Amino acid sequence: MIIEHTPNSENTVLVLGATGKTGRRVAALLSARGVPVRSGSRSAAIPFDWTDRGTWAAALAGADAVYVAYQPDLAVPGAPADIKALCVAAAAAGVRKLVLLSGRGEPEALECEAIVRDSGLSWTVVRCAWFDQNFSEGAFTDFILAGEVALPAGEVPEPFVHADDIAEVAVAALLDDRHAGEIYELTGPRSLTFAEAVAEIAAASGREIAFIPLTRTDFVAALTSYGVPADEISLLDYLFGTVLDGRNSDLADGVRRALGREPRDFAEYARDMADSGVWSVTADA
Repeated sequence: MIIEHTPNSENTVLVLGATGKTGRRVAALLSARGVPVRSGSRSAAIPFDWTDRGTWAAALAGADAVYVAYQPDLAVPGAPADIKALCVAAAAAGVRKLVLLSGRGEPEALECEAIVRDSGLSWTVVRCAWFDQNFSEGAFTDFILAGEVALPAGEVPEPFVHADDIAEVAVAALLDDRHAGEIYELTGPRSLTFAEAVAEIAAASGREIAFIPLTRTDFVAALTSYGVPADEISLLDYLFGTVLDGRNSDLADGVRRALGREPRDFAEYARDMADSGVWSVTADA
């Protein structure tokens, strides 16, 4: 039998990155279960800003657990120092548990994981790479709408993971102590090249969407022309140039181990997003 903590006023969960792809899903799932949630973002009533450690104490005060989604990514310089400082601040505030969103195949993320494991707090690591939602909520959305996805990705397959699966695993870890000390590596149920992923989106949306391989230099220029923020461009360039080399092509069993079910398939994601209209274009677009 799985025993979970009963939601009450004393087990507030602080969700860092609460406006991001996974954070807002984690916050919504917790709220739906009656768990007190504190939004950890710069715009929150009690703000949390990774670049201003003076905001951390108030955001952490009274929290039992923290979902740690680092912005912009654990691979950037300075991340280990920030994660170390957060662990110290969390312990001082009486936080009991940390659930860290980590990067699959990123050496820098492994360093941050080690810091969390050595923090003295209860911990769970949720390790992921490319999200399905990069095509509907991220930098690739405009490419899909334009009908031409140009990326520096060749034939390396990637087992894209659904952000809803990430959030459900994170919430399970936040609420159930049986997940303490676990590292959950999450993937979808099959691997696709980026060209294959785009083809599935085209089929689901009923649109012609071409995939064009680019050099990294041309990719950065294209993102810049679309107005993508510089820090996101830098991160994507790193991910395509370093992490997308086959190291993450194998499937992992984290969703099944954590939730007792298979992960959502990319085709399901593509159908749902097509039905939502997120990739629809008007006749005069």
